[in-house]
Amino acid sequence: MVSAPVRVRFCPSPTGNPHVGLVRTALFNWAFARHHKGTLVFRIEDTDAARDSEESYNQLLDAMRWLGFDWDEGPEVGGPHVPYRQSQRMDIYADVARRLQEAGHAYRCYCTTEELDARREAARAAGKPSGYDGKCRELSAEQIAAYEAEGRTPIVRFRMPDRPITFTDLVRGELTFTPENVSDYGILRANGAPLYTLVNPVDDALMEITHVLRGEDLLSSTPRQIALYAALAEIGVGNGTTPQFGHLPYVMGEGNKKLSKRDPQSSLNLYRERGFLPEGLLNYLSLLGWSLAEDRDIFTMDEMVAAFDIKDVNANPARFDLKKCEHINAEHLRRLDPKAFIEACGPWLKAPHAPWRPEAFDQAAFEAIAPHAQTRLTVLSDITANVDFLFLDEPVEDEASWNKAMKEGSDALLRTVRAKLAELADWNAEELKSAVLAAGEEHGLKLGKAQAPVRVAITGRTVGLPLFESLEVLGRERTLARVDAALAKLGG
Repeated sequence: MVSAPVRVRFCPSPTGNPHVGLVRTALFNWAFARHHKGTLVFRIEDTDAARDSEESYNQLLDAMRWLGFDWDEGPEVGGPHVPYRQSQRMDIYADVARRLQEAGHAYRCYCTTEELDARREAARAAGKPSGYDGKCRELSAEQIAAYEAEGRTPIVRFRMPDRPITFTDLVRGELTFTPENVSDYGILRANGAPLYTLVNPVDDALMEITHVLRGEDLLSSTPRQIALYAALAEIGVGNGTTPQFGHLPYVMGEGNKKLSKRDPQSSLNLYRERGFLPEGLLNYLSLLGWSLAEDRDIFTMDEMVAAFDIKDVNANPARFDLKKCEHINAEHLRRLDPKAFIEACGPWLKAPHAPWRPEAFDQAAFEAIAPHAQTRLTVLSDITANVDFLFLDEPVEDEASWNKAMKEGSDALLRTVRAKLAELADWNAEELKSAVLAAGEEHGLKLGKAQAPVRVAITGRTVGLPLFESLEVLGRERTLARVDAALAKLGG
């Protein structure tokens, strides 16, 4: 199954924001390469000038860096097969296409789109396969001259062998495709531009790729590529080796439909903006078709690399579950070193759109409360709502929280709480808890009921970080001022 040395590739097209399905493919290729101490080739498939953009190219590189993927050959790294952008390899593809035609492995096809559509429709109506019917396979010189006299511009098709193609998929086992279901296919457009069907196998051959791990949606193209690899070997392109293929399961979204770029939850930017940790997101994506162990969902990327075996990938579709993704990310947040957690929160705490004035942010206060926040966050962006009470002049006004906590008698309770807080000699969480507990007992309330109005007076919300640790960090003066403000609002 595994040859040495292993060479795999990740070859996205720069067409918009990367999506999680693409990331899952990159992850499995990266883990496979690292597990076998092989080479990961990062290649950019940017031959579609109408859809590709430099902005998307830069987004791809930025995404790879953010995810923590390192590559051994490719953009910014170089390697023995430069360039690694297909738009810079057009002369190579033109030469290979010419040599394929000269060797009889490819031919010019003059059929118009209308003619092809009509013949396909007729084949479907007759219950036959609707692929290309080979009309231009054996054109005479006179027929070619007549087509060209009409002004027709041909595409170039690869000539598929008239025999079944069988291969062993690393995920799905042995598969066979019969000739009637794999027809001749285009490799050059009428304007001479190369198609994916040509450039992808040519680059794989020249870059000596040993394993191709990609999405199930590309399975139907595999027999075509296997035939092309054989033809490339015959004309001396590459080292004559056909890669082994493994097709990764579909990632399904809502309604049991394949997750697509149009689905909001597929966008990598969404997870970055919300503050997912790369290792948390990758941990979850690895579970979409693979698992470290039946009873273990949380692990590091080093642990994944050590255990990853392509034969353990499940061929069945995997469903994307955002809630589980969030849960796994939360677990990774809890595992961060405290200093790393504090540093990771920085971009949200010091962002221009933070709800407090920049000069109001107090790094020491945040570091004091951070251990309590770390155990409660799902994503890093949650930090803002959890600690804003420390840096705002007044707590967030949440009407629902106020109405829920401020019941009849809350003003009397808060007056008692204030008096006991003001008397404290030591302003620490333990003493603060004792003061609120004592105030509650005077009003016939247990601690849970007694602290609810206090929490809303201080933080503006009914839920949040541990109350007494929050009061300790907020300090005596600001705590008492907020109790006073709440009493004024209650009319007491």
